[in-house]
Amino acid sequence: MHEQAAKALCNLCVGSPQNRDGVRECGGMAALAGLLAPGGSDAVRVNAAWALRSVCCESTQNQHSMRGCGGVAALIGLLAPGSSAAVREQAAAALFELCFVSAQSRDAVRECGGVAALVGLLARACPAAVHEHAAGALVSMTGESGRGRDAVRACGGVAALECVRACAGSAMAREWAAVALRNLARV
Repeated sequence: MHEQAAKALCNLCVGSPQNRDGVRECGGMAALAGLLAPGGSDAVRVNAAWALRSVCCESTQNQHSMRGCGGVAALIGLLAPGSSAAVREQAAAALFELCFVSAQSRDAVRECGGVAALVGLLARACPAAVHEHAAGALVSMTGESGRGRDAVRACGGVAALECVRACAGSAMAREWAAVALRNLARV
C-alpha cells in the first residue's frame, strides 16, 4: 500500500506546483521521509525518494519542509553500500534536485554528510544513472560555495571525479565530473 501511495503522489506532483504544495500542506513531506527508514522494502523506498524528488522540484518552500522533517538525512542514508542500486539511484536523483535548486539545501546535504556519501557512490561500481546523479549533485555543491568545494576535496572527491571523468560508462556522468573538476579548480 505504501508503495502505491508514494507512486501516486509522485505522479500527481509531476508538472503540478499546486499538487506539490498540497502534499506539503497536508504533512506529506514527513510521511514520505518516514518511508525512507531502514528496513522498508526497496519498492517503497524507491517510490518515496522519487515522490520527494517530485514534490521538491522547483520549490524552495517544499525543500525547506523536507529539510525540516529529516528528509535530507534519510535520503543520504539510502546511499549506503547496503542499499539496492534502484534505491541509491532515486536517492541520488533527489539529492541532485535539492542541490540544484537551493543553497540552503546544499548546505543541509553537506552538513548531513552527503558530500562524502555522494563521493562514495562515484568510487563504487554503480549503474550509470547513479554516477550521473551523484556527479550532478557534486557540480551543484562545487559551483558557488567554497564550503562545498572544500567538503568535496576533503573526502577524496577530486580522485573520484577524475576516475568518473576518465572512465565512466555514461557520457553524462563524464560531463558532470568534468564540470565539477573545473569548479574545484577555482579558488
